[in-house]
Amino acid sequence: MRVDTSGKISLDHIYTQPDPRAYFTTLRDLDYRIPQLARPHFAALLDEYRAARNVAVPTVLDIGCSYGINAALLKYGITMGELYERYSGADAHRRTRDALLARDRELSGRAARTAPARFIGLDASGNALSYALDAGFLDGAVHADLESDDPTGPQRDLLAETDLVVSTGCLGYVTERTIARVLAACGARRPWMAHFVLRMFPFAPIAETLAAAGYETVRSEGLFRQRRFATPQERENVLLRLADAGIDPGGLETDGWYYAELHVSRPRP
Repeated sequence: MRVDTSGKISLDHIYTQPDPRAYFTTLRDLDYRIPQLARPHFAALLDEYRAARNVAVPTVLDIGCSYGINAALLKYGITMGELYERYSGADAHRRTRDALLARDRELSGRAARTAPARFIGLDASGNALSYALDAGFLDGAVHADLESDDPTGPQRDLLAETDLVVSTGCLGYVTERTIARVLAACGARRPWMAHFVLRMFPFAPIAETLAAAGYETVRSEGLFRQRRFATPQERENVLLRLADAGIDPGGLETDGWYYAELHVSRPRP
């Protein structure tokens, strides 16, 4: 398997398909689970934001949203296990993309929202965003690479609606450049943020960018399994990277899993 510059195997192909079947089929084999673990933390933060800002239906920006997984979990109470069966079970591979979308629209159309919120997805994959919008998981989408370019005027207007920014694994590839451009688009609105970041990627540059913008960042207690290593070489690559950063992987990554930390950032009063 090809590896990227971080030492991880490259899974780029699963994020660019017309529907989520390759995504879930591949990640199911790796026990990918971080969206499920993130859901209660995002839901609690949404509740806190509603009470603090008196906003009944906050707008969430999901950076690196792919096919709208976090939105589906939070809005409709579906689980990762149910999504795996939905898109990687035998029945899924007999369906066309249109049939998959029709079934998803039934879910998004009839299900009561377990976490009242609007979701905007930010991703460089047009196919993933298109599917998530057509399925009803996302309420809006920004198809952009903010690492390289400023948002367009319409994209900036959509980003400016953001109340809470979340991510579940893209930071490290996405850097402080994207975060700074999101902040610039939001202006005085100053959204709250919650990012799950693999331990192999330093969060300090993003925390420094947020601090300069008037934010305080707190790392939550605990660590969160993201997925299993795909190959022994991937495991070795990650262990070397952690050693270079002075991070002890004993009893964690040494046991074959990626681990993430949760960083929550709020504007200082």
